[in-house]
Amino acid sequence: MAAPESTLESAWQMLIANFTEFQLATVVTFLLHETVFFLSGLPSLLFERFGLFAKYKIQKKSNTSAYQNRCVLRLILYHVCVNLPVIIFSYPAFKFMGLRSSLPLPHWSVIVSQVLFYFVLEDFIFYWGHRALHTKWLYKHVHSVHHEYATPFGLTSEYAHPAEILFLGFATVVGPALTGPHLFTLWLWMMLRVLETVEAHSGYHFPWSPSNFLPLYGGSDFHDYHHRVLYTKSGNYASTFVYMDWLFGTDKDYRKAKAVDEKEGKCL
Repeated sequence: MAAPESTLESAWQMLIANFTEFQLATVVTFLLHETVFFLSGLPSLLFERFGLFAKYKIQKKSNTSAYQNRCVLRLILYHVCVNLPVIIFSYPAFKFMGLRSSLPLPHWSVIVSQVLFYFVLEDFIFYWGHRALHTKWLYKHVHSVHHEYATPFGLTSEYAHPAEILFLGFATVVGPALTGPHLFTLWLWMMLRVLETVEAHSGYHFPWSPSNFLPLYGGSDFHDYHHRVLYTKSGNYASTFVYMDWLFGTDKDYRKAKAVDEKEGKCL
């Protein structure tokens, strides 16, 4: 039986033998993103539409089917007209920074260390960028589009003004741009980042939600609060972790609300 690593490298060899690096880094990357995004985001849409797992829904309010469909149609438009061109035109920059797709694949320790670095750096940059988007002018003209969905579901994670897609998208790509990763590492980072943001916007907090097991991870409950309160008081600006909001005191209202909810829960 072939070792898992050699099996993976054989599969990768097939990819690079049948597609150019440009095709893999652009069109295939886009299709991979779309597949992971929609497959992970559709369940919470369907849960909300058909009233499934209602006991785990964070907010009692629900979006109408028409409002959900509006989100999906605009996402397809934004992804094709904004995301895809950005991926294509950013390829030369990534290539210049050291992106490669050839064998051998990087050692698992390199992959893990780079992905962890990307998460920490992205969270730091995203926090400050997101906080800036909650200033009066930027919120009114840009970020308010994302907050049209005060009751989020997974697919709303990427529902945003095109300017915001470019602005906050920088936080996602700056880490890989700095390290010049292997395309395999870039794909893994992209998939994990998509799964994280979809979960954070899912609108559901399950017993198996990652925030119940991963220290410092924000998750759906943490981010749902950000969507359901007035933009000037929302806080919880970080994308993945909770420590940036804790350090800068932008989670105080959230923690007060959590304490009240826990106290009321004990009284029931």
